[in-house]
Amino acid sequence: MSLVYPREGLKAHPPYLHADYVGTLKRAPQKPLVIIPHTLSELTGPVYGHETVGADDADLTRQHAGEPLGERIIVSGRVLDEDGRPVPDTLIEIWQANAAGRYIHKVDQHDAPLDPNFTGAGRCVTDAEGRYRFVTVKPGAYPWRNHPNAWRPAHIHFSLFGHSFLSRLVTQMYFPGDPLFAYDPIFQSIPDPKARERLISRFDLDTTKPEWALGYRFDIVLRGRNATPMEA
Repeated sequence: MSLVYPREGLKAHPPYLHADYVGTLKRAPQKPLVIIPHTLSELTGPVYGHETVGADDADLTRQHAGEPLGERIIVSGRVLDEDGRPVPDTLIEIWQANAAGRYIHKVDQHDAPLDPNFTGAGRCVTDAEGRYRFVTVKPGAYPWRNHPNAWRPAHIHFSLFGHSFLSRLVTQMYFPGDPLFAYDPIFQSIPDPKARERLISRFDLDTTKPEWALGYRFDIVLRGRNATPMEA
């Protein structure tokens, strides 16, 4: 028995090779991919991580002795299938730069300060209605040397795991009105302009907590004509 998960609307997803995104020139496949049919055991195999998610893992501002610097924000939304139905028990992991635009990673040598109170990673599991919620700080833009004077728009990376080893999806969330969209080859690598818009969160007053943090809404659609663009 073989099960197939359809991914309609390929123009909604970035290609393996996008010349303006220099990194893809080295890692994009040079030969046709070999399709290996998924069997029932591969699609139903276990995923580790759901059971170890702590109650405070989704609050990136409470992981250290002090509060991180920057603009506190709340990011919430739902994970949905192509028919708008909620997808519960999805393990969501996020990672991001700090408010100055720097990751805690030895490869990141950007001339910006590290924040001792901000690691930049969190996770949660969606509830019965497919809902998730993170508290964090708004990440800063950062240079990345892809081309002259290249800067990445502020963004948060999202990883979603279902209930099998093969069900991981990765995407990025951006913020509305960013002037760097037009200059970013990663954002522009998505062929469908309407699909690009689905990567941009929207300000949400209902999520905003008075006198504490602005709220942003970011719903993630896994498949179909309204699918959120994903990295293959």
